[in-house]
Amino acid sequence: MEQLTFDYPAQRAVTTRAHVGVVGSGDLEVLLQPAGDMQAHVVVHTSVDGYSHIWKSVLDRFFTRYDGAALIEINDFGATPGVVALRLAEAVEAAQDSAQGGKA
Repeated sequence: MEQLTFDYPAQRAVTTRAHVGVVGSGDLEVLLQPAGDMQAHVVVHTSVDGYSHIWKSVLDRFFTRYDGAALIEINDFGATPGVVALRLAEAVEAAQDSAQGGKA
């Protein structure tokens, strides 16, 4: 099991939490919550060692579009980069929907 950490600058506060996905074969879960500072802090727990450069690439790309100050925990069980990007987008959407009172 490997633990990776990444930090990104943020431009806006995140006000709600979100939880998407499940930890299972080839999948992952993302837990998103407000950060206490104007940074996005990401912690990845992954069952696949030696892929930090792939994680960095996927997260760098995600944070070119997302500017929220959030604590993001990712629990991975061998998800592909496409699934990672999808789950991150789902977590952001869920948090935004929750902040708007559940409006879709």
